[in-house]
Amino acid sequence: MKTNQTFPVVSAIFTLALSHTASAAPVDLSSWLIDGAGSWSFNSTNAPNDSADQAFNSIPTVLFNNVNSQGLSLAGTIEVQTTSDDDFIGFVLGYDDEDLFGTNATTDYILVDWKQTAQSGQPPGMRMSRVTGGPIAAHGTDTTGDAWTHTGLVNTIATAATLGNTGWEDHTQYLFEIIFNPNNIQVSVDGVEQFNVNGTFENGSFGFYNFSQQNVRYAGITEEIAPPVPVPASFWLFTSGLIGLAGMRKKKAA
Repeated sequence: MKTNQTFPVVSAIFTLALSHTASAAPVDLSSWLIDGAGSWSFNSTNAPNDSADQAFNSIPTVLFNNVNSQGLSLAGTIEVQTTSDDDFIGFVLGYDDEDLFGTNATTDYILVDWKQTAQSGQPPGMRMSRVTGGPIAAHGTDTTGDAWTHTGLVNTIATAATLGNTGWEDHTQYLFEIIFNPNNIQVSVDGVEQFNVNGTFENGSFGFYNFSQQNVRYAGITEEIAPPVPVPASFWLFTSGLIGLAGMRKKKAA
């Protein structure tokens, strides 16, 4: 007797498409590394050392996990805990140790930064840039360096969907989620997708980024395996066809 193989195939396809069931785990930030002139300290929100504060108004500084992070989804909150200053907060992806200083010949990482107000030629809002060398700021709060102007070594590749011209607010906690895959990066703020960018991205560290902005807290950080790339509509049409074919075969066999 010939067995019908269609239903097992369909079942396997659905299992693959719906298999993301990992739960987020707290991240202990105390083993992360620091580049730049920032002053980072650690505290606990929901788990030991799952939160970090950056105290200085300085040249760019990064707190990073120093492990290849593609295939991960990271989440938490970000908050500027002062009314002083109005500069850059954000994240780096694909970062390698000392990339800020320009000592790595292969520097190639993604910078997501968010400015509060317009200043020295820079508008408010959130951008995604590709950084291909360094240093990106020469000294202090240098408003002529590439980190400020988003030119030269810092090349803007996307503007946030709803926050592209909107700055962050003082003493306001924002929930973020970042999905970092080799060919896709997604960033959401308060449940709203700001970036969904395709490309070819260097593997490397995930990290927090400050430039000329003090008293910033990154809190309750968690990570999990990134969800799979969304299944295209053509896949579901194909699957529906298999189900229909299976039904016809079953009816014919009866």
